Amino acid sequence: MLVEDNQMFRETLELLLGLRPEIEVVAAVATGNEAPETCALLRPDVVLMDYRMPGLNGAQATEAVLRASPSSRVVCLTASVSRKEVEQLLAAGAVACITKDEDLDDIVSAILGAAEAPA
Repeated sequence: MLVEDNQMFRETLELLLGLRPEIEVVAAVATGNEAPETCALLRPDVVLMDYRMPGLNGAQATEAVLRASPSSRVVCLTASVSRKEVEQLLAAGAVACITKDEDLDDIVSAILGAAEAPA
């Protein structure tokens, strides 16, 4: 599942990930506020979470998502993130944090790695 407020990036990422046979994008939402309810319904294996969004930030949304769907794993995908923000994300339960300038193969590897992470 994707959580990304930038519509163009969200739609592009959804398309590119959807072309990968090892990944199924089950949903894409625009805000951290939408993520917990969607996760509660769909129980995705992995949530790819932006950090800077209107409403809940990535760390707050990660906590809410994991309350709603404890078996999901969260990977933060953001344009930039400070050391403190990474610490907040990991403390909230994210298993990884990567930047949007990574190669698609690296993003896919982070998603697959998260899917295999122990519960």
